[in-house]
Amino acid sequence: MKTIDVVLLTTLLSALVGPGAAMAQSPDVTKRFPQITINQLDPQGRATAEEIMKISSVGLGGPYNPMLRSPVMAERLKRLLDYLRFNTSLPTRLNEFAILIQARLWTSQVEWYAHYPIALKAGLPASVADDLKANIRPRGMQPDEEVVYDVCMTMSTQHAISDELFQKAKTLLGERQLVDLIAVSGTYVTVAMLLSLGNESVPAGQPLPFPEAAK
Repeated sequence: MKTIDVVLLTTLLSALVGPGAAMAQSPDVTKRFPQITINQLDPQGRATAEEIMKISSVGLGGPYNPMLRSPVMAERLKRLLDYLRFNTSLPTRLNEFAILIQARLWTSQVEWYAHYPIALKAGLPASVADDLKANIRPRGMQPDEEVVYDVCMTMSTQHAISDELFQKAKTLLGERQLVDLIAVSGTYVTVAMLLSLGNESVPAGQPLPFPEAAK
């Protein structure tokens, strides 16, 4: 399993939202689901929560807070997330780019907060991520980044891609990586929906990636 460099993660989080936005702090928001704790869970849920704590930058907050209301689903979804984060055929740089695309489309504070620094660590240029954050088609993308952007954005907004884009993506990524790309994109729509459902936000006092969207 890949591991996250906690020191680097902490450093990158301090620069999370890019120039000019550092003063925008997470507001006091009311979670729709009170924050769950390990002690509230049954043995199966507790085991899942303990595994989550080993890899999560938001503890049992974020999507895990609503997820754990359904412990069996949470355990199954975590298995899928483990594959998509740590064992997918996609290079981490592209995988995290796909996650950031959904975070931007959903204006998901927590998804962007958690995955922006991981994407940069994996080699995604900050300029590409920052253009995406600004709702600009990223400039200077590598060919594989460009095809990830086009596939994810087109599938998400038009619900289909052309034969031409399919062939381009298949040539650059291969069949397995292309299928894994769709899987990570769709799964992080689910994550974004759980976050929105629960009115989850970034940890208190941390910068908001999208301050203009704060309630």
